[in-house]
Formats: sequence, structure tokens, C-alpha cells
Amino acid sequence: MAKLKIPDEWWTAPAESASGELILVTGRRVTDEIINSGLFNDRIEATWSYTPAAKGMPDDATSRLMEQVHDALVAEFKKDPVAILTGIYTGAGERNWVFYTRSLHIFGRKFNEILEPFPLLPIKLYAEKDPEWNEYREMRLTEISDGGDDDDNDDGLPL
Repeated sequence: MAKLKIPDEWWTAPAESASGELILVTGRRVTDEIINSGLFNDRIEATWSYTPAAKGMPDDATSRLMEQVHDALVAEFKKDPVAILTGIYTGAGERNWVFYTRSLHIFGRKFNEILEPFPLLPIKLYAEKDPEWNEYREMRLTEISDGGDDDDNDDGLPL
């Protein structure tokens, strides 16, 4: 099998939590080739709970630390794509990174290695089988279309 090209195209849209708070959703455009490859069947959600500041968002110091962690995660999984970061949800006192992975065991080891240089963080992991990428498909429904021609959408998923 040829090496899968993992796109680095992202979008951001506002959404609401169940209690009506603002959630910023940032999603990666993923192609059908990746989804249909059958390689990334396990979904992992890494959730960092924080004390919300204005409008449910993290304060400046927490936000800076979250971005450092985010950059470390992105860099490592770009170098070794055992997992694909597909979505980031921020608001209502939580930052949630969503990954699809080839191996839960390898993901867990790498995740801990990535976080090792940081102080102990309030991050919890949740994993489940999601070979149909249902969470990803649901997240894509929050994307705001520009209303233009969508001929460049090669993933076959609804916008």
C-alpha cells in the first residue's frame, strides 16, 4: 500500500455546548482514502479540563501551555503518523483533542513521551472503536461552508 497523504487543511467554526456555552471547533479535512484505509479504527479523545475564564475559554497562561502541548502533539504525530489529529474542541472549561489511531498501545506510549517535559496536566484519555469515523462525520457537520463551488472537496463527506 502506498503511503497515505495526511492533509494539513483545517477549518474552525463556533458551536454550543449542551448548556449553551461557546465551543470553538477546529477540524481537519480528511480524505476518504484515509478513512477507507481501515488503518485508523480507534478514536481517542484527550480532554484537558480547566477553570474557564471569559466566555468559557482558558485564561492566557493556560491557553499558552495548551498551545505548547498542541504543537508538541502535532509535531510528533506528523513525524510518526501512528495517529491523526482530526479535531480540537475548546470551550466550556475543556480542550478536547480527537485522534484516530492505528494502535492504542503505541499511541499511549507516544502520548506520555510527548507530555513528559511538561508539568503534570489534568488530561484524561478516552478510547473506543470507531471504524466508520462517526465522531469525525458528526464534527464535520459544524463546518461552515463558504457557499462557493465545492469541487475541491475530495473526502465525500457532508460539509
